[in-house]
Amino acid sequence: MFDFIRTHQRLMQFLLLLLIVPSFALLGLESYTRMGDETNVVAKVGGQKVTKEELDAAQRQQADRLRQAYGAQFDPRILDTPEARRGLLDNLIAQKALAVEAARNHLSVSDAALQQSILQIPELQSADGKFDVERYKALLAAQGMTPTMYEAQLRQEMALQQINAAVQNSAFAPKSLATRLSEINEQQREVQEQLFKASDYAAKVKVTDDMLQAYYDKSGSRFETPEQVKAEYVVLNAANIASQVSVSDADIKSYYEQNAKRYTTEEQRRASHILITAPKEAPAKERSAAKAKADALLAQLRKNPGDFAKLAKENSQDPGSAERGGDLDFFGKGMMVKPFEDAAYKLKKGEISDVVESEFGYHIIQVTDIKPGGVRSLEQVKDEIASEIRKQLAAKKYTEMAETFSNTVYEQADSLKPVADKLGLKIESATITGREPKPGLGKDVPYNNAKFLAALFADEAVRNKHNTEAVEVAPNTLVAGRVVSYQPKARRPLEEVKTQVRELVLQQEAMALAKKAGEARLAELQTRTDANGFGAAKMVSRTAAGGLDESAFMAVMKADVSKLPAVVGAELPGQGYGVYRINKLAPAAKVDEARRTAEQQQIAAALSQQETLAYIDVLKKRAKTKLVNSPAAPAAAGEPEGQK
Repeated sequence: MFDFIRTHQRLMQFLLLLLIVPSFALLGLESYTRMGDETNVVAKVGGQKVTKEELDAAQRQQADRLRQAYGAQFDPRILDTPEARRGLLDNLIAQKALAVEAARNHLSVSDAALQQSILQIPELQSADGKFDVERYKALLAAQGMTPTMYEAQLRQEMALQQINAAVQNSAFAPKSLATRLSEINEQQREVQEQLFKASDYAAKVKVTDDMLQAYYDKSGSRFETPEQVKAEYVVLNAANIASQVSVSDADIKSYYEQNAKRYTTEEQRRASHILITAPKEAPAKERSAAKAKADALLAQLRKNPGDFAKLAKENSQDPGSAERGGDLDFFGKGMMVKPFEDAAYKLKKGEISDVVESEFGYHIIQVTDIKPGGVRSLEQVKDEIASEIRKQLAAKKYTEMAETFSNTVYEQADSLKPVADKLGLKIESATITGREPKPGLGKDVPYNNAKFLAALFADEAVRNKHNTEAVEVAPNTLVAGRVVSYQPKARRPLEEVKTQVRELVLQQEAMALAKKAGEARLAELQTRTDANGFGAAKMVSRTAAGGLDESAFMAVMKADVSKLPAVVGAELPGQGYGVYRINKLAPAAKVDEARRTAEQQQIAAALSQQETLAYIDVLKKRAKTKLVNSPAAPAAAGEPEGQK
């Protein structure tokens, strides 16, 4: 009964995941500046605008994520509907409303917390476990972003998460409610079963030719052979282009020298700190009190250095590290504010600094580990560099070859050999059944793509055996195909499938007789109850079906048990009909405390999500959300659709 409950996915986890895709869900900061054209605005939220470009970008990014997840099975048309765009617009409006509320409450995220969040992203760690700054910049550059832009967005999202967390943590499931639901979930019902098997009635069925003809006519599609083509196809992608690219030792050496910094690892340090916050704009008295507190803590540490983690947990005002005993993990130069960095890099492993003042307040720093820097030799990275150069050259060459590929398959439409010879590609063959992609074939089969299959089964391609157009089935992957032979969908004649039809008719009629007998027995039990013909009693509950067929189990658990014994019937697909006698109810033989705890958590999570959605609706009203030029958008809270 708890299957519908889902644990809430936190925004922070979602944000970190996006670095793997690679696609950032959030919009670049520049999107917030493109607000000059009112005709381009789709919604207004507390003075902020949601533009058509933002909505389009959100749709593209969602498509990228789904394409990464489902590959060839993903059809981008599912996002090009009014309902899908309404959902995306709702999400954008919710983000804006949360941002307005965060600004109103002056919520902010410290540099230390921001840096710690970035340092913990696994995809940005190099093979030796160090933070890879170059990879970080490269991933952002691929999205047209700079570290400053991304960090500003991440800072905003972390501030929004503070609001979400506050609302979610306020929801709770009363123990009495959770206990009652668990008791219902665990409640046992003593059940007896009487089966009317279809196989027992098969001998009573007389199958006639008219019955066979009627079944065949009504269910003719069951006896069709699907349309099928034997096809040839060629694929142009970066992988097969890369196989044609040669890289010389001189190229590798030159690349190594030009990118020497990439193969140099700087010394990294791991440190813990205790932060007593005191912004520079704070009154002198407040700063003086913060400094005094930091000095007192330092004095304790000089006497007992082993208490650092304990004192950090109890006193540090950096929420991102305090609960970990002040641990900031490894960082390199440029990752921390300068006073902090200068002090940390002067310490030896295990040493504790004096009180260090920064723009955030007063720090006490302990260096807990040091990773020395080093340089990987050319020999060590030779294969890696060769692969990288090959990829870069292939990507550049792909752009040039894609046009040639498209033009050749179109201009020389009677064969794929010209394009294969010109570009050094291999002609592949496949037998393809039906016009829909097959999930079992997987994402990486080039022809298992809805757009390509539509082109291959088009009248022109089938009738004239001409090449299809070049179809992009994945990023930087083009496929063109040609039908060699075509077999249309056809209905097998009755005589050919007569044995199969006879078996189906026999089963259908036997099922009908079993159901009729079972329903007659059920009607009899409605007037007088007896246990004749029923099997041995068994205990079933919502957590243990006791071996009952799914249809029977659902009927038993839905039965009205206000008066016992109770009887219900259920049709058992492919088997017959069952009548069930419920004799008594009983509590669980043993309480599963772990299950009850999990169920209470699920209920709390569902209530938390409900509270969050309700709170966002309140924020939309408070921000006076308006829809503008948005026929595909849903009506915002407090605003009739179409109102301006």
